[in-house]
This record gives sequence, structure tokens and C-alpha cells, in this order.
Amino acid sequence: MNARDDGAMRAVKEKHMSTEPLLSVQGLAVDFATMDGVVHAVEGVDLEIRPGETVAIVGESGSGKSTTAMAIIGLLAGGGRVASGSIRLDGKEIAHAPEHELRTIRGRDIGLVPQDPMSNLNPVAKIGTQVAETLLAHGLATRQNVQAKVVEALSAAGLPDPERRAKQYPHEFSGGMRQRALIAIGLACKPRLLIA
Repeated sequence: MNARDDGAMRAVKEKHMSTEPLLSVQGLAVDFATMDGVVHAVEGVDLEIRPGETVAIVGESGSGKSTTAMAIIGLLAGGGRVASGSIRLDGKEIAHAPEHELRTIRGRDIGLVPQDPMSNLNPVAKIGTQVAETLLAHGLATRQNVQAKVVEALSAAGLPDPERRAKQYPHEFSGGMRQRALIAIGLACKPRLLIA
């Protein structure tokens, strides 16, 4: 690498480093109230994600990866709560945001691709209907153009023959295709942050 290349790389790195975080989590602690008392599920999580950055949270089963993700989007299971710490999206605190505000953030700002397709897809609703609900709920489609946007989302997620697939139920999909359907739902609103 010559001096010019080194300077260009440094400029790119400095530009990236100066970008404000899209998501900042500081000192996150999550507790669950149980019949036997309080369980401290997550303690001291710190992370920052900048626009365009990919971050992986790794750890053993039961180490709190999913709990951290659910805390970020405000979907902790019953009895779960953010006990302390900060979760900021574009600098705005969302750790204790009201549910109506979190509903707006979910899908449009933060998308989610859950791990288990069978428990996250409605078995009695067609795949296209489930993608359409997401688009319509966030005002990103109208009744007139929703089908085209559904097909676009399914195609972008890699589902072959998206027009036909949109009219099928989850049980008509293989496991991998169900996962792609969840990816389509997670990406349909073109969120700035995707948790998968």
C-alpha cells in the first residue's frame, strides 16, 4: 500500500468512526419476575451499531443474546423488564418508551427476523397477507399497490415464484422457505436496523 492509499483508508475510517451510532446500548440489565423471585437475565451489555455496520452477538445457549435483542425492540416476554441501562436509537432513549411509540419504531426503524418460523408465522393466514399487514400497518402501501409490494418483498428475500408463494400458507413452505418469508416480513418496511 502506498502513502496515497494509506491516506484514503484513514479518511474512510475516520468518516466511519465519526458517524453517530444508529443504535447505542449502554449498561443494559434485564430482569424477569418469577414465582421464585427476580432472575437477572442480562447484565452490563454495551454495544454500538453505526449505519451500514454488521454486528454479531455471540455466546452460549442461554447467555442472553435473544433477551438482549428483545429488550432493544421492546418485546420482552411476560415479567421481563429493562432494569437499568440505556437503549438509544438515533440518540433518542427508547428503553422505557411507551408501547405506541415502540410499535412505530418496530418494522419501520428496527426490523426483526425471529429464529423460529413455525411459531412466528400465522398458520391460518397466507404468506402474502402477513407481509401485507406489515406494510399496511406502517403506511408503506395502499390497498391498490400492496400486492406489488408483497411480491417485491418476497422476491427480495429470495423466494422463487413470489406471486404464487404469496397465495400459499406457511405449511405449504419448506423450513427454509418459511425462514425466507420471515426475512421478507422483516425487510418489507426497509428498516434502518435489522435484528436477525
